[in-house]
Amino acid sequence: MIWYPWLTPIYRQLVSQYASDRKHHALLLQSIPGSGDRQLIQALGRWLMCRNPQGEKTCGVCHSCNLMKAGTHPDWHVIEPEKGKSAIGVDRVRELTETLYNHAQQSGYKVAWFPESELLSEAAANALLKTLEEPPADTYFLLGCHEPAKLPATVRSRCLFWVMDCPEETFSIEWLRRQNAGQPDSLKTALRLSHGAPVAAQQLLTSETWKNREGVCQSLSSAFSQRDLLLFLPALNHDNADERIHWAVSLLLDVVKDQQGAFDFVVNQDCQSVIRNLAGLGSPQLFNRIAQDWLKCRHELLSVAGVNRELLLTNMLNQADILLA
Repeated sequence: MIWYPWLTPIYRQLVSQYASDRKHHALLLQSIPGSGDRQLIQALGRWLMCRNPQGEKTCGVCHSCNLMKAGTHPDWHVIEPEKGKSAIGVDRVRELTETLYNHAQQSGYKVAWFPESELLSEAAANALLKTLEEPPADTYFLLGCHEPAKLPATVRSRCLFWVMDCPEETFSIEWLRRQNAGQPDSLKTALRLSHGAPVAAQQLLTSETWKNREGVCQSLSSAFSQRDLLLFLPALNHDNADERIHWAVSLLLDVVKDQQGAFDFVVNQDCQSVIRNLAGLGSPQLFNRIAQDWLKCRHELLSVAGVNRELLLTNMLNQADILLA
């Protein structure tokens, strides 16, 4: 299993909780995607399932450890949406509950892991709540969560809430540098675009997505320079249009930061020439207004089923052209 150095102190704190009388039957771990949260929970799960743990480490040789390594432990349950679905249904939770109230097949603990518990449907969350209120013996629930506000307050209140912070930026940049992920400005940019999550930043830098993002930035600059934002449409009109709008908005807000003398807080550190060029083409108020309108458009793309993407993006750019005129 891949392990990241910033996880070690968090892992030790969590294991110490479960090794003492302070353990809780349900852990809700809030984290940012790409911070290593899955690896952390898997490590905790292996420790819980190990029959002969050596302090904070697993023995690595017992039958349970071998089953966990193979991914076939019958008492380790991973609950995610079924293939082709975006939510965890109530039937899946009911099936889990029925299994958990039986004796553990390996005579140890039973553990249910929800990597993204915010994907529970309303009915599924209510079904889980009943089990959290009256948990079966020797059973633990590990709930990963990126957006805890999407979980009912009743579920959150039944869990030990733990916030997993991302490492300091300087630490993450050094780690990325050791992975040969890119140039210093690119490392900082990718990290800030990923909300400080090092693994997400590494994946961004080493994928085709990074080249796409550079193309979006250059296309945005060219469209603004020519005072014709419809020229920006081809760069936006893709399946990941919401992500491309996110990149564009982050660049517009960087322009405002630069105009107000706050370049140290700029996200796109690798686009200094683009930012300086855009800064001379409009006021902070203009760029703020366009950014707000584009964020509204992004929200519609993500929330309205069957929306006409090209039409929505065209209207967005037309409105920006009017403001730019």
